Amino acid sequence: MNLDWLNWAQRIQALAQAGITFTKDKYDMERYDELLAISAEMMACAKNLNAASVKETFVQQNGYQTPKIDVRGVVTKDNHILLVQEETDGTWALPGGYCEVGLSPVENIVKEIKEESGYDSKYERVLALFDTKKHRHPPHMFHFYKLVLHCTITGGTATTGVETSNVGFFSFDDLPPLSANRNTLEQFSIIRNQLNERQPYMD
Repeated sequence: MNLDWLNWAQRIQALAQAGITFTKDKYDMERYDELLAISAEMMACAKNLNAASVKETFVQQNGYQTPKIDVRGVVTKDNHILLVQEETDGTWALPGGYCEVGLSPVENIVKEIKEESGYDSKYERVLALFDTKKHRHPPHMFHFYKLVLHCTITGGTATTGVETSNVGFFSFDDLPPLSANRNTLEQFSIIRNQLNERQPYMD
């Protein structure tokens, strides 16, 4: 699928948001607001959503637009990787989620692993930093970076959380149905290789 239109819509939205944030001219404000509406219409057409709802989501974004950060944890045991099953659609993903304001990436991933899998963990090293535009994720309104951190278990037991319905360790050669929004098969291949590399992978 050609996703040039998605990149254009994201860029228009980012430029409009920056303009709305910094302009002092009421006429420019009208122009930036119109650009925001155009970007919302582009997104809505592609994702079969209501343009007004998409624009409302955009309006809630304040300040200069930057990529959002998603942090994911890689925990291995006996050459198997820890995955959690998403409550929403039954697909599987690395534990993790949005980086929360006030927490460091390491604090975020330790928190996410505990909440989603029940395991206590400690951070070891950075494995990869993925740019979602360079991987086969479904179209999304926003641009994301995915920070992948290698962690080891220090305690706890497998326990589901509010957002997860199952927890398990899987062979890289026999992965369950994956959540394409959260991680792709290509990324798992890169992660598998990075476990034996000293330098992190960077898009």
